[in-house]
Amino acid sequence: MRQELSLLILEDGTVYAGRGFGSEAPELGQLLHDECAAAAYADGKSVGEVVFNTAMSGYNEVLTDPSYTGQIVVMTYPHIGNYGTCDDWSEVGPEEGRNSAAVKPAGFVVRHLYQGPVPAGRRRLEELLAEHATPGISDVDTRRLTLRLRDEGSCNGVILKAPEQADGGIGAADLERVRTFLRGFPPMEGRNLIGAVGTREPVTLNPAGAPRIALLDCGLKANIIRELTARGAAVTILPSDAGPEALAETASDALFLSNGPGDPAVLQQQVELVRRSVGRLPVLGICLGHQLIAEAIGAKTYKMKFGHHGINHPVRDELTGKVFVTSQNHGFAVDESTLPGEAQVWFRNANDATNEGLIDRKRRVLSAQFHPESAPGPTDSLWIFDAFLDAVKES
Repeated sequence: MRQELSLLILEDGTVYAGRGFGSEAPELGQLLHDECAAAAYADGKSVGEVVFNTAMSGYNEVLTDPSYTGQIVVMTYPHIGNYGTCDDWSEVGPEEGRNSAAVKPAGFVVRHLYQGPVPAGRRRLEELLAEHATPGISDVDTRRLTLRLRDEGSCNGVILKAPEQADGGIGAADLERVRTFLRGFPPMEGRNLIGAVGTREPVTLNPAGAPRIALLDCGLKANIIRELTARGAAVTILPSDAGPEALAETASDALFLSNGPGDPAVLQQQVELVRRSVGRLPVLGICLGHQLIAEAIGAKTYKMKFGHHGINHPVRDELTGKVFVTSQNHGFAVDESTLPGEAQVWFRNANDATNEGLIDRKRRVLSAQFHPESAPGPTDSLWIFDAFLDAVKES
């Protein structure tokens, strides 16, 4: 497969040259055409917040995780694609088919792209990206790029086909035009992205099971469903805009809030649903769900400098003192200083001490900022699903 010269350009004007793969990136003229303003790319591909992921494997699950909607993902591990891709590894929820491999990020950045043979029944990575209209760029100095994001923070960027005879660069005037475009692109802070992901109609899985869980789908990962149903629960997946009436119709024993993309602070409809449910039902949450719970009980969330994206993040259980390794993907966090007194810190990140979970036994609220369902990542925290369901059964 021929690879054209491509450029990753950040909003500060930093340029990273590489080779395009997957879907063809837009040309400069196409990007800046009057009919293709920054707003037109807000829900599409090629443009997004650039974040780095420290996982050594699991790129298939990363690419199909709805929480990466609106982001360009940089893999810090240098060699990506060597075991191919498989639809059975998809983390896309039931709204697009349990085995759908729809790619969620706006773009994908790697140091070295493997292009050799893959096991029978699998596809090469570039085929997955091409099928789902997602541009990738390889041969990028991802170490330099990661250090830039770590030191200066995540920012918007765009993957472009390099101008002809660019030889790895771009003219000063064109670069300034791209920077102007990126400054007009919405930042992740303030973005509501959950309408672009998740189920559109209620779906019930394992209907004869118990307890009955209503799962608000803000962009859930499929392995959350697998872990709940594997423990015997009946799960009714609700659209993210479901209201109190829709929740009541499920006659559920608990409300579960999924992960998802974007800024939790702007999701007032979802926060209000949680606020009305706390004290009436057990309320459980993962990632974005954890943040929605915090907002609902009176706390605040904030945008992190570069977030946590990877499968090697240590977390400490503040109730037992035990430390375990977790899978994480979030760019926002809960401000502990704003938590009400009845909410207790359950988990804390052992690297930077940010909040990773809440527990309020009296009001039957439990949450985790990280991903106990892994996919990809270690399974050290699968026990949290047991803790969630035990809390429901005891209520």
